[in-house]
Amino acid sequence: MIIIGERINGQFTDVEKAIQDKNKKVIQDLAQKQVECGADYLDVNVGTSVPSKERVDAMLWLVDTIQECTDAPLCIDSPRRPVVEAALEKVDKPPIINSCQADLEALDEYIPMAREYNSGLIALTMDKDGVPNDAAKRVELAGNIVMKATEHGFDFDDLYIDPIVLPVSATQTQPGFLLEAMQQLQNISDPLPHFNIGLSNISSNTKENHLINRTYAVMCIAHGVDTAIIDPMDEELMDAIITAEILLNKHIYNDDYLSAYRSSKK
Repeated sequence: MIIIGERINGQFTDVEKAIQDKNKKVIQDLAQKQVECGADYLDVNVGTSVPSKERVDAMLWLVDTIQECTDAPLCIDSPRRPVVEAALEKVDKPPIINSCQADLEALDEYIPMAREYNSGLIALTMDKDGVPNDAAKRVELAGNIVMKATEHGFDFDDLYIDPIVLPVSATQTQPGFLLEAMQQLQNISDPLPHFNIGLSNISSNTKENHLINRTYAVMCIAHGVDTAIIDPMDEELMDAIITAEILLNKHIYNDDYLSAYRSSKK
């Protein structure tokens, strides 16, 4: 499983305040702790409270601050192309762009940009009409993503299709639709791209958020998800992910498999 640490995001109160105060310690502590807990990439998102005209500067400050303390690659997370491009100029290691919608015009912009900067690309199964209400539309939009990636000669190992997790508290049918779509997407191409989920969305505004996250993570892994934007500092969540992959024969079992997995990440 490719783990993208979610915590450096301005939607979290501590990160929002750290951006406002230019408090490097908060950001660097989060960066180092997430890497220590198994993050392969660090998601970097300035959030929505930063005024539009200041988002490029805020993103560059975050990138510089993180790269001062870790060499972990970054996942540049912004819906604004100028913010993404500015960060791509700054990163030390090949990043991932998070994210691009499945509109053909957007794909024609973002895939060449990802190629130019030797970047991965998370592409969402949504378009200008919004998030699909069923599995069939998700599969259709994933087909558009694969088609455009093929047209542009984009390496599928750098492509991450995200079928979009929605909160179970708001729409209880959607988690099942996503799993149904994932089942169908296993035949979308050969080789397959990666499949990514923004896991914490499933438990937004719920009381048992940690339990819901753990359970759904395991269900998604069983349906082919191999990348997730999560909080790697949630030890029980990480234990569930590691165990699911052991049971699917993705790692070699031994009685100390949890420790062995974590050691392999260091």
